[in-house]
Amino acid sequence: MKLSLGAMAEPGSTRVTKTGAWRTFVPQVDHEACIKCSLCEIYCPEACIHQVEGLFVPDLDYCKGCGVCANECPRNAIEMILEEK
Repeated sequence: MKLSLGAMAEPGSTRVTKTGAWRTFVPQVDHEACIKCSLCEIYCPEACIHQVEGLFVPDLDYCKGCGVCANECPRNAIEMILEEK
């Protein structure tokens, strides 16, 4: 798809394009410290954190490792660690 300057892509296009392959850091959630406030899920710019069986889990296929979730966590239950590939 060729885009000209100022063009916009169709909404939701990142749902079909896995964008997590180029990240350097990955969020590691300490589920014991998590108070389930859901701020990580709310503030994630990629909307890739979901609640699974009561635990907040990032979908690493789409996580870009930006660290917003870790920054917003009031309990510091998310640590950004260097991803080993």
